[in-house]
Amino acid sequence: MSRPLSRLFTRGHAAPPAAGESPRRRFPIPRPVDVAERIERAPALDGAVRSLSDGVVRALPAGPRADALHGVPFGQPAHPALVRLPLGCWTSAALLDLFPGTERAASTLIAAGIASSLPATATGLADWSALHRHQQRVGLVHAASGACAATLFSASLIARVTGFVKVGKALSAGGLTAATVGGYLGGHLALRLGAGANHAEPIGHLAGLGWHDVCPIYDLPDGRPVRRQLGYLSLFVLRRGPDVYVLSDHCAHLGGPLHQGRVTGDADDECVTCPWHGSTFRVSDGSVVHGPATARQPSFRCQTTEDGMVQLQPRTLGRRARRRRSASRPRSLR
Repeated sequence: MSRPLSRLFTRGHAAPPAAGESPRRRFPIPRPVDVAERIERAPALDGAVRSLSDGVVRALPAGPRADALHGVPFGQPAHPALVRLPLGCWTSAALLDLFPGTERAASTLIAAGIASSLPATATGLADWSALHRHQQRVGLVHAASGACAATLFSASLIARVTGFVKVGKALSAGGLTAATVGGYLGGHLALRLGAGANHAEPIGHLAGLGWHDVCPIYDLPDGRPVRRQLGYLSLFVLRRGPDVYVLSDHCAHLGGPLHQGRVTGDADDECVTCPWHGSTFRVSDGSVVHGPATARQPSFRCQTTEDGMVQLQPRTLGRRARRRRSASRPRSLR
């Protein structure tokens, strides 16, 4: 093992043993979260990350195929749902190995897990290629664990078919161990590092407060997006003549600044592209045009008062509530 990679599995610097100190105390077993955090900070993985990420981006340009792999048509990432199929099949097969007379059922489950791992891998690579570097490091080891599991279960299936059932069961146990490691790192990637989560700032709590003052319309440049603040919320604001369009500024994918993005399209269908990973949203309602983002960008209804003040309201109210609030007095958070 190389020196940089060996540091992933150590806890701090080695110190001389104290008198009477046991070897077990000198070399404590690291917690899984410690290993995962060290993987985040492991530059030794960056060469492999760059090579694989560049290859995935070249093979999967932006378009309908990439959007389908990201899960844009479903409104959420596709990989977490698909990866449950091989994990469930392989876990079930390993449990059946504990009972006699279940060899045929276990082999069927292993084969189904291997087949279902292919779409899970494709969707995972698509999502992984659009992450930050520290997330990609964890994702690379997560993917390597999954590939190891698929290889061991494939070897297990071959061993079972050729009559080496005991060898096949041992290989299945090894494959399940690798899949468990990969599953833990996948959870760390999603839950601790926020991969696949919605990073747009929530605006639903503003719905009951009516209309909010933002700024005079003539303070907004015509045709160029800018950032404005509404209390602690960062807003993407685009003015087109008398019309004003407002979205939450933090991209739903990984929180990129939309006001620094590129605005494209005609007046009836303008879109903004996030400068970080290329997620594209319709400025009129925040709907996703292209991934990797899958969640709609929070958007606002806008109006301009007679004295030129731009006011906004979240697009979360029903028709009846909007009628009740339309007659209410405008409020401001500032």
